[in-house]
Amino acid sequence: GGEFVFNFIVGGLLALVTGLVILGGIKSIARVTSTIVPFMIIAYFGAGLFVLLANINLVPEIFTLVFTTAFTGTAAVGGFAGVAIMRVVQSGVARGVFSNESGLGSAGIAAAAAKTKYPATQALVSMTQTFIDTIVVCSITGFVIIASGLWTSGLNGAELTTAAFAALTPWGLGDEIVALGLVFFAYSTLLGWSYYGEKSTEFLLGRWSIMPYRLLFCLMIWYGAVVKLDLVWAFSDVMNALMAFPNLIGLLFLSMVIKRETDRALPYLMGEAPEPPEHPEQ
Repeated sequence: GGEFVFNFIVGGLLALVTGLVILGGIKSIARVTSTIVPFMIIAYFGAGLFVLLANINLVPEIFTLVFTTAFTGTAAVGGFAGVAIMRVVQSGVARGVFSNESGLGSAGIAAAAAKTKYPATQALVSMTQTFIDTIVVCSITGFVIIASGLWTSGLNGAELTTAAFAALTPWGLGDEIVALGLVFFAYSTLLGWSYYGEKSTEFLLGRWSIMPYRLLFCLMIWYGAVVKLDLVWAFSDVMNALMAFPNLIGLLFLSMVIKRETDRALPYLMGEAPEPPEHPEQ
């Protein structure tokens, strides 16, 4: 039908613009994401902050509701009405991991491209990703949803967020704000994950596999635009779990390396070593 044709066209355009960026490699990806990510964070956070300031009288009630119902049956209401708390927690963890990548090991692939004499300093920089995504963006989204009173409406995901912003922003601009935010968030995610997969494929198969991988990645974007959303989410959750298990095991074995690198960087971080010494292996 018309929806399939629309998704097909949009998916094709998204695959094309993604291909134009990722064909340039990590420098091209970094240049584009460093431009759109700060913009989308500031714009989305600004819109959410405006909504909360316009409804400042509701802020105490919001925090009270969060802390009094987080661990009760009430938390199962909203987008998951009638579903057991276990299912709510499962969905929340899955969406949270998909959002900030904590524990997956994927963000470390991009961090490894940075040039630094102290790996621990780059790790601290990478930690800001989780803070901005979870504490800032996700929290402001949750507060707006609670302030709108639509968290018990039965809506879910982007539909719920859009309705909440639309209900609390003047002239019905909520739809445009959320839509624009979703476009930028999704596109930057595609670019980042394309690089993760590329480096993993190169490690396993060699440099000859980079270009075929990039082309396949773009084709999968096109395919993902026309299949059912439930299938995409289910596939993503399974793949995330398959990444998390070996990564968490690896972290346990590398715990002493993490401690050693952290101890080596501490004098520099505390301002006691103005000039970073060369790495022992260098």
